[in-house]
Amino acid sequence: MRVYISGPITGHDDYKEKFAKVEKELTAKGHIAINPARLNDLVELTYEEYMQMDMLLLRFCDAIYMLPGWEQSRGANREYGYALGAGKTILEE
Repeated sequence: MRVYISGPITGHDDYKEKFAKVEKELTAKGHIAINPARLNDLVELTYEEYMQMDMLLLRFCDAIYMLPGWEQSRGANREYGYALGAGKTILEE
C-alpha cells in the first residue's frame, strides 16, 4: 500500500526526524511511504506551491498516515480533508 505521511511542519524544527521515523516504520511493514518532508531538500517553493505538490502526491496514495499534532496544522488538516473526501484509508499513531 502506498501511504502518504502527514503532520505539522511549519514551526517544528524536528519535523524531518519525525517524518523519517514513520517512513522507516512504514517501509519495514512493506508499504511504500511517501514522505513530503523530503520536498524541502529538493526545491524551494512557496507554502501554497508545497501544498499543491503535497495534494498531487496524496492523490496517488492509498492511505494517509497522520502524525501526532496534525490537528493543529493547517496543511495537515487540508490533507486530511482531501483524504477523507477521496475515501482513502486514514491511519494514526
